[in-house]
Amino acid sequence: MPNPNPVLETDDGRIGRFGGPISKESLSQQAYLVIRDSLMRSRLKPGRMLIAREVASDLGISVTPVRESLLRLVSEHGLVMDERGTVMVPTLDRDRCIEIRDLRVLTEGEGAARAARLATNTEIDELAVIHERYLQAEHDGDFTTALVANESFHFTLCRLAQSPVLFRIVENLWVQFGPVLAYIYQGRSRPFRGRKHGHILVIESLRERAPEKARQAISQDILVGGMAILDALGN
Repeated sequence: MPNPNPVLETDDGRIGRFGGPISKESLSQQAYLVIRDSLMRSRLKPGRMLIAREVASDLGISVTPVRESLLRLVSEHGLVMDERGTVMVPTLDRDRCIEIRDLRVLTEGEGAARAARLATNTEIDELAVIHERYLQAEHDGDFTTALVANESFHFTLCRLAQSPVLFRIVENLWVQFGPVLAYIYQGRSRPFRGRKHGHILVIESLRERAPEKARQAISQDILVGGMAILDALGN
């Protein structure tokens, strides 16, 4: 019987499945990447339990590679396991959120500064298109799509730094922080309402070829969004 509450979904709401034949050796890696992507894109919310057999049903594969992928994400602090062996998305406290937020400021700030030196006009235009997609999704109240577009903006910017090591560090931070980003839309107003959005400041800085302005712009974007998350968490 199909799982009535699928863990992993495609954009059209169908349960995510792998496309094409996959070797037995790659199943665990593929499952790992799908679950990891769902964490980064805020599709898995804090406190969500991940039952291996249900995830396996969603992906159309056996339980063993799914269990291996879940344990791998536990070892990387993307997921947690309780004393009963239940795997779940962690619920971060304020101190942990602040720590990860501040590390994002450092790493993504450096990435933005490097991007300001290296990005082509075409690549900067691509960032602007992603931001427009983000704004439209917010306007439509489609917060799931808005979160995906926001992630796409940050990761596209980081790729423009042309630093694979830096990109990997940012990815690991997003695996931990992605689920709580959904809290941004629990407040009464959007974080940047009434002020110029941090994404716009980033784009302007890249067009000016101004590394330090780009660093400050993405830092402001992360800090403003972080305030909304901390407000949602309460004291």
